[in-house]
Amino acid sequence: MAPNGDHQKSTKPPPSPSPLRNSKFFQSNMRILVTGGAGFIGSHLVDRLMENEKNEVIVADNYFTGSKDNLRKWIGHPRFELIRHDVTEPLLIEVDQIYHLACPASPIFYKYNPVKTIKTNVIGTLNMLGLAKRVGARILLTSTSEVYGDPLVHPQTEDYWGNVNPIGVRSCYDEGKRVAETLMFDYHRQHGIEIRIARIFNTYGPRMNIDDGRVVSNFIAQALRGEPLTVQAPGTQTRSFCYVSDMVDGLIRLMEGDDTGPINIGNPGEFTMMELAETVKELIDPKVELKIVENTPDDPRQRKPDITKAKGVLGWEPKITLRQGLPLMEEDFRLRLGVPKK
Repeated sequence: MAPNGDHQKSTKPPPSPSPLRNSKFFQSNMRILVTGGAGFIGSHLVDRLMENEKNEVIVADNYFTGSKDNLRKWIGHPRFELIRHDVTEPLLIEVDQIYHLACPASPIFYKYNPVKTIKTNVIGTLNMLGLAKRVGARILLTSTSEVYGDPLVHPQTEDYWGNVNPIGVRSCYDEGKRVAETLMFDYHRQHGIEIRIARIFNTYGPRMNIDDGRVVSNFIAQALRGEPLTVQAPGTQTRSFCYVSDMVDGLIRLMEGDDTGPINIGNPGEFTMMELAETVKELIDPKVELKIVENTPDDPRQRKPDITKAKGVLGWEPKITLRQGLPLMEEDFRLRLGVPKK
C-alpha cells in the first residue's frame, strides 16, 4: 500500500448500526447511503445496488442537478428510501456503507454556482466523513480526473499530483475534489475510517442531463434537434469516455475490495472532439454540420486514464466501446426529446 495510506485504528470500535445485528434470528441487510443518488451515475448505482435483495438503499439528494424521475421505479419499494437533503447540512442516519457522489459535475452547473460547488465538496465531504466516523461506515468518494488539471503527464496514473489552476473558473470543482481527497485521507489516518477513493473519468449514458454542457450529451442533443454540432476549438483536444454501467461496476468493486485508492476508473479509449463529433453525426444524422466555437478557460488538452491499478487491484476494465454505448444513449435522448427514429 502507498505510504500515504498508513492505517491508524481508532481505539474503540464504532457502534453497530442496529442492536438487532447480534440477534440469532434476524438476517440483517446491508444499509447503503448514496448521496447524489438521483443524479446520472448515482441513479444507475442505485439500480445495481437494489438488484441485491440483501441491500437497503437510502438516497440523499437535493435535486440541484439530479431528478426524482431517475429513481421512479424504486419509489415505494420496501428496501428503498429517498430523502431530500443537502449534504452541506449534517445527516443523522444509521448505515454500513456510504457512496458519496453528491456534487454538480458539469461545467454549466458548477460555474453557475461555484460557491455551492465548493461547499458541497468540502463541507459535504466533512459531513459524510463525520457520519462514517459516528456509525463506523465505510465511505467511498467519487473524485475526478479533474484533480489532474491540465496534465503534463499522459496517460495519467494515480501517483501524478496534477497541474491545476487554483483560481480559475473551474477551480471550485477541481480544487474542491482535491480537498475532499485530503479530508478522506486525514480521517482515515487520524480516525481509522475505512475509505475508498475513485477518480472517475468522463462517463456517458442514459439519464445524463440533456443540456448539461458536457460534450457527449451536447452532441447527441444537437444532432437529434438537427442543429450544428458545436466543437470547441481547436477540436484536437482528447477525452476518454466510459459507459455508465462499466463505471458503476468499477465503483462497486472498489467499495467491496480492500484498497483505499485512489484508483482511476475510466475508459482508456481516447478520442479527439472532432472524432467524437464525426461519430455522433454518422450515427444520428449525417446531414448535420460541425461548427467550431470558442473554448472555455482551463479546458484540459488531453485526458486519458492509466487503468493498470484498476485492472490489477479490482480486476476491472471497461467492456462497452463508444460505438456500442452511443446508440443506447441516443435511444434514451430520443424518448426524452420526443424525436422518433425515422
